[in-house]
Amino acid sequence: MTEKTFRIAGPMFDRRGALRVMGASALALGFGRAGTAYADEDEVIRSHGYSFFGDLKYPKGFPHFDYVNPNAPKGGEITISSRGTFDGFNRFAWRGNPETNSGVVAEAMFGEMPWGGGLPADSITESYCLIAREVEYPRNKTWCVFHMRDDVTFRNGAPVHARDAAFTHNLFLEQGIRSYARSVKERIEAVEVIDDLTLRYKFADGISRRSLIGQVGGTPIFSEDWYNETGERLDEPSVLSPMASGPYQVGDYEFNRYVVYERNPNYWGWDHPLNVGRHNFDRIRIEYFSDATAEFEAFKAGVYTFRSEGSSKRWATGYDFPGLERGDVIREAIPDGTAPNNSGVIFNTMKAPLDDRVVRHALSLAFNFEWTRESLQFDLTTQRNSFVEGQDWQANGAPQGAELAFLQSLGDVVPPEMLTEPAVMPHSSNPSNPIDRRNKRAALKLFEQAGWTVSDEGKMVDKDGAQMTLDFLVISTWDDTRLAIIETFVKTLENWGIKVKADKVDSAQGQQRFLDKQYDLIHTRILTFASAGTGLKQLFGADTAVVSSYNPAALRSPMVDAIIDAALETKSREEELIALTALDRALRFERIIVHGGYVPENWVAYYDMFERPEKLPPYSVGVLDFWWQNQEKYEALKASGALR
Repeated sequence: MTEKTFRIAGPMFDRRGALRVMGASALALGFGRAGTAYADEDEVIRSHGYSFFGDLKYPKGFPHFDYVNPNAPKGGEITISSRGTFDGFNRFAWRGNPETNSGVVAEAMFGEMPWGGGLPADSITESYCLIAREVEYPRNKTWCVFHMRDDVTFRNGAPVHARDAAFTHNLFLEQGIRSYARSVKERIEAVEVIDDLTLRYKFADGISRRSLIGQVGGTPIFSEDWYNETGERLDEPSVLSPMASGPYQVGDYEFNRYVVYERNPNYWGWDHPLNVGRHNFDRIRIEYFSDATAEFEAFKAGVYTFRSEGSSKRWATGYDFPGLERGDVIREAIPDGTAPNNSGVIFNTMKAPLDDRVVRHALSLAFNFEWTRESLQFDLTTQRNSFVEGQDWQANGAPQGAELAFLQSLGDVVPPEMLTEPAVMPHSSNPSNPIDRRNKRAALKLFEQAGWTVSDEGKMVDKDGAQMTLDFLVISTWDDTRLAIIETFVKTLENWGIKVKADKVDSAQGQQRFLDKQYDLIHTRILTFASAGTGLKQLFGADTAVVSSYNPAALRSPMVDAIIDAALETKSREEELIALTALDRALRFERIIVHGGYVPENWVAYYDMFERPEKLPPYSVGVLDFWWQNQEKYEALKASGALR
């Protein structure tokens, strides 16, 4: 496990694998009956929320989510950290380095956790209305109508109307991330402003209805008047924060040093059931650092107050400073109910020779997880086997029963061996030496099968004598453990006769190269999935592989595409899980990533001034969402000199 990866610009996905533009849940559907009828529909559903499989947990008129403290005090400041730089606040710009959290200012028809995570944090399949009062749709989901609240205002006090939502939808189509715009244009046929508070979406024929309502319900809403008055563009960097309606707004900042998000004094929704017990801090401050060492030293000195730890080395050896010994700092591991994101060495399959699955298999044998765990990660990590580690839809053994029938129904796109062989598992290695001789011999045989041999000079060459040369994208702000993992992997490849360029670049250059897919190898992550949504096409689909920032492997697999298409047509959660199991199996078969280790917990450290609900929900730690500050403890820490 290593430190958090560098920021990836582009549309987000919720934990269900469904596409969302920024923050809101993307699967939904409540079965509150009745409502407006349309001539061509026998039944129309009208509800306060949306859940694709089954009824909603929270009934209409519920007071608050179960896991929050409705009496949590408001006030205070929490300070977190980030590494790298930022030059503006337009989260959706195609270039530049917008501040990582700058999307928190916006809201959507459905509620969200603006700092990350699906809402509510105790369900995978539900969303609830926020700017919308109710959502209405026919059972066949060919369209949906949002009935909006009449008390929602932008932070400048102007009312939020349906035309603003329609304007934002079209803005994303015209100026948004290319893979998102392409996906939406294929699925959403039209958006119609019926009146100031009513908006209707019509969906295209002949496509899956799986996550369309969640997709439009999760689109942030910006002010049309503000964009017209300022001349701002969604695709251009900007120092201005888009005009939106969220509980936080940009306050004080200094580029590349810090930014403060402060509670919006004009926020309309403090008493909304979705917000009770949430958004408790007056200010959320992010301190920026150039490297991991400076960042951690600042935490020990009380410059920032909450830290999410991603370095196993630091977790094992670094937390012995006076603040922890005095009890000023709390260090704990919080259980994580979600599947870990898939971090490791990822192959850009657009680039030769990495477009050859056999070559990818051979290269993966250079990674020695057992040595890495013992030598670099203090035996704190666990080998990841699956893209959905630990979930019910993780593929195990050879396909059987319903999964086998599902794969067989896809025809020739599924290789015969996929139907009979066990799911691909990570190789084992000798922990005593980073270069495992047994794995090297196996790799050389695979290389030879793919047309590569070792010359008399010890170089891995093709039939024309050209040496295999790979470009590994490395960002200078990555932590020491992550860099050490990369260095060890590179040295093993060089031992095999492969030339690897792994020069460090700054975060701005690295971000642009990442978006342009100018690399052969990269150590980053691929998001996990818990449901069949349109976001799967951006994560793994061929149509958007070249432009999608969420498909770092640029995977273009007819088998994976067929599985995703079939998954989008499933009619029950049981059928969906069968398809997702097949997807996990297929992704592992494609060998697009050398999976690293993971930790089934959230490692956090924080100054003893914060409190939280006694029982946390399974799908989010929620520190910026539903924790709060104890003012007496803060004043005591401040008086003692523990905080700056």
